[in-house]
Amino acid sequence: MEEQQTPMQAAIKPGLTMGLVALAVTYIAYFIDAGLLASGWFALIALVIFFALIIYFGKEYRTELGGFMSFGTAFNFSFISILISGIVSLVGQILLFQVIDPSLPQVLADITFENSIKMMESLGQNPDSLPPDTLDEIRNSTASSFTIGGQVKNFGFALIGYAVIALILAAILKKRDKSLDY
Repeated sequence: MEEQQTPMQAAIKPGLTMGLVALAVTYIAYFIDAGLLASGWFALIALVIFFALIIYFGKEYRTELGGFMSFGTAFNFSFISILISGIVSLVGQILLFQVIDPSLPQVLADITFENSIKMMESLGQNPDSLPPDTLDEIRNSTASSFTIGGQVKNFGFALIGYAVIALILAAILKKRDKSLDY
């Protein structure tokens, strides 16, 4: 009889797979048009792919467990998979931004800053009415998010988002064995 994997063991392969898929999508977008990396549409498409993959892998693991999985097991599996995927993505993005194309962070920072200005204008805010120091602060904080330190810091904040996503996924993936109810 084959021994069942713990959520930690079961999450390694899906996490690596999701991380490599995320990197492939990021690098493909970069080679097509680097500006896509600052696009809301790109982020939305990546999120849909991500959710589809984690639900697929979660259902596979649930099947491996006999068709049932507790909320806690589903959460652990989801969170660890997402965490591993995030680490793989972080390493790949640091390579992209710091080694492959060191000019890319400034390009993306400029696009993101321009998008922020357009968003302000669409909400009725006149960016020219803001003090120049405020605009400089927005520009600098946008640029700093693409540095190694900024990426690591953003990953730290993303851990909270990963936990929330894992909670949602656990609610989707859990399935209790009703035959055990009295």
